[in-house]
Amino acid sequence: MRLAALIISCAVPATAQDFLLDLPIDCTPGDDCYIQNYVDHDPSDRAQDYRCGHLTYDTHKGTDFALPSRAAMDVGVDVLAAAAGTVQAVRSNMADAYFTPERAAEIGPRECGNGVVLLHGDGWETQYCHMKQGSVTVAPGDEVAAGDVIGQVGLSGRTQFPHVHLSLRRNGEVVDPFDRDGEILCSTPADETLWREVPDTAPGGVIAVGFADHVPDFDAVKAGTAAAETLVADAPIVFWGLAFGAEPGDVIGIRIDGPEGPTFETQDVLDRRQALVMRAGGLRAPNRGWPSGEYVGSVSHSRDGAELSRRTARITLP
Repeated sequence: MRLAALIISCAVPATAQDFLLDLPIDCTPGDDCYIQNYVDHDPSDRAQDYRCGHLTYDTHKGTDFALPSRAAMDVGVDVLAAAAGTVQAVRSNMADAYFTPERAAEIGPRECGNGVVLLHGDGWETQYCHMKQGSVTVAPGDEVAAGDVIGQVGLSGRTQFPHVHLSLRRNGEVVDPFDRDGEILCSTPADETLWREVPDTAPGGVIAVGFADHVPDFDAVKAGTAAAETLVADAPIVFWGLAFGAEPGDVIGIRIDGPEGPTFETQDVLDRRQALVMRAGGLRAPNRGWPSGEYVGSVSHSRDGAELSRRTARITLP
């Protein structure tokens, strides 16, 4: 979510106190959701997250807890109050749609889309953005406890992927819950946070995989409709993977093992930074057709010789 310019050097340090955050989304980061962006800590027109990495963009003011596909959003994933508080403001009538330049005038200043603002006392407030149309369950003046459902993850406002954007502020100034004192030292990442339990903070990784009989369209992968439920013996076998946080030099590996052993393997070295990257690979069917049995596909995402993550899927040919 891109709002007004942010000068992180002026952010209010979060000194020792009892204010802590719970997860604002009903999922498990690193499993069925992931963190796509963090607060931007670079006051210039460049961008830097709290680890001096690139999982952010210029002036980004919060933490983006993302779902792997539109299909996951459609099933319904709850947004939760990260701390007890009082509802200050809500909006729930904006459509769920990918942002395009043509929609800029329609969205106007409502870049947050559907959302909720909670007041927590002592100057603390949280804001939850991009929620699903009609899903907000609270009203101004309501009291909520940490973990209460306040709506669902959506695709409203200025966004290109389903997620809930959590902004944390104290006395109107942005605070990064992953770096409570606001001081960034690249050699020594913050060891104190404002999370009751620190969520998984992978710097990148594989978030979705699947089999297909052709290289799928990127839009189908993002929609969650690219994975085939069945394959036939005389059609190609393709395995694809979607990863986030790609950096130049990262390696995406794809492997397919069949009932008679290794069937396909390739590695692709990435040449540029990408928020999301999809890769696919496979083979045409041999003349005699694929042998019946179980096929196992895996996609790995590696950086500097170390594997960040790997996901697998299985399919059986009759």
